[in-house]
Amino acid sequence: MKATLEALGAEIQAALDTCRTDDDLERIRVGYLGRKGRLTELMRGVGALPADDRPVIGDLANQLKRRVDERIESLRRGWEAERRAQALANERIDVTLPGRVGVHGHVHPLTVVLDEAIGILVGLGFSVYEGPHIEDDHHNFTALNIPADHPARDMHDTFFVDESHVLRTHTSPVQIRVMENQEPPIAALVPGPVYRHEVETVKNSAMFHQIEGFLVDRRVTFGDLKGVLALFVQRMFGDDTRVRFRPSFFPFTEPSAEVDISCVICRGARRLPTGDPCRVCKASGWLEILGSGLIHPEVFLSVGYDPEVVSGFAFGMGVERMAMLKYGITDIRLFYQNDLRFLRQF
Repeated sequence: MKATLEALGAEIQAALDTCRTDDDLERIRVGYLGRKGRLTELMRGVGALPADDRPVIGDLANQLKRRVDERIESLRRGWEAERRAQALANERIDVTLPGRVGVHGHVHPLTVVLDEAIGILVGLGFSVYEGPHIEDDHHNFTALNIPADHPARDMHDTFFVDESHVLRTHTSPVQIRVMENQEPPIAALVPGPVYRHEVETVKNSAMFHQIEGFLVDRRVTFGDLKGVLALFVQRMFGDDTRVRFRPSFFPFTEPSAEVDISCVICRGARRLPTGDPCRVCKASGWLEILGSGLIHPEVFLSVGYDPEVVSGFAFGMGVERMAMLKYGITDIRLFYQNDLRFLRQF
């Protein structure tokens, strides 16, 4: 039995010396040490030996099994180390190569125009305020001289949250909130998104941005409004930009006026240098930009101001409208499509 073990040990060592892959190693392990392996079968036969031979033969068999296990494990570790070293050599990083420069983002064109407009008006003494996007009926309509039966409500295609709350249709409700909590003089600026239930077209969007501005004090006149807006337009669109006021109607201002600027494309000439009619202003020489007027006395009464003592003006402009005029963009939907080909131009 001892000679058999020695011969089997030499055979196993010789077989292991020829191994070159993990599959070869596993095949040898199963063939000799598996449940039906030759060494395993031999060890099972130790129990049939005479009692005096069992301890010696059993010890020799266990020693052989340990040597085989250790050799198999040693071969596996060696091969794994070689593979790891090879992988490190092949995947080595050359730190002298130039790095990959990430894509840098930049400010959205609407934000550029919004920040520029706010900067101009803050420079004129206005302070920036914000308000809720979901407004109650009182602040969005009633306090702005638009009662429930007023036809001006038809001008607002409204998203209703419930019977008494809406997605704000303009930033004017913040005007009411500011005046409810402050005494004049007030020079306030309210930028932010507003919501209208409108069909998406090249000129209309269900969500867009407005800037509401208003000033309340003693002896505020329409001339003050004209001076502020004329200066704003010239700083926003250029010193040679002309301003025109046209009578209009807004329920929360009286008198009210639409404000036009000379066309930013043809500079008011109505025709392009080529002689063709200007398509942007439709050969009129003017572009509508915002609405304005003196704050209606009913609005003052709704916030507890005495219209005999104070007066004020208000104006509201669309940020998308200004951006389209400033950059010659003809489709408002481009601002919200996240098309990098469009956005990279700015």
